[in-house]
Amino acid sequence: MRIDDYVAELSRTLAGPSGPKRDLVVEARDSLTDTADALEAGGLDRAEAERLAVAEFGPVAEIAPAYQGELTRAAGRRLGMLLFVGVPVTVLMWSMLWRLYPAPDEVWLHQPAWYGAASRLLDVMQVSVGLYGGLVLLALGRGARWIRRPRLLTRSLALAVWISLPLTGGLSLLLAYGLDQPNTLTALPALLANLVTAALWGLQVYGASRCLRVTRAVPACR
Repeated sequence: MRIDDYVAELSRTLAGPSGPKRDLVVEARDSLTDTADALEAGGLDRAEAERLAVAEFGPVAEIAPAYQGELTRAAGRRLGMLLFVGVPVTVLMWSMLWRLYPAPDEVWLHQPAWYGAASRLLDVMQVSVGLYGGLVLLALGRGARWIRRPRLLTRSLALAVWISLPLTGGLSLLLAYGLDQPNTLTALPALLANLVTAALWGLQVYGASRCLRVTRAVPACR
């Protein structure tokens, strides 16, 4: 097998963030090219030198799991960073808006019995997901040498997003429309806040989907 064919097969086998994946594939190509150049300088023709370099590098089935493990960690770190930063931004943004545009006192005096519990549950869920994202980011970053199964951490973070977002969205709607005259925001702040929230949620869904796809890519890298 020539170097181009080997690299193409390796690229097809791997799944993960495009930047880190490209870097790993380029790294593999450079290593193979250097070996082939040395063999060619030793007297072999180019085709034979490339085939020997590929044989020494190892079959894709043996090399891919280690590369996939690195891509799994990269995907997990990206999602962890998004949650660790994005969730607090969303919470703080809405908290500030409700302080700037508070509901009248009589609305709060007649709130349903469930309203306080639902509000606290929403806060706990958001804070928990953000903190878990930070812990996974730390574990897959500085703590990577002690993490034997990055796939499990990355997959659990993705599942946390898929579970928490529907619940968070449902609770947010319930709190927004569970009081009489609850929405005291003016049109522009409400529009901007909803756009930011939707964008962050969209990024979380995309990141979680990618993490699930990455963790299914090469079973041998578990």
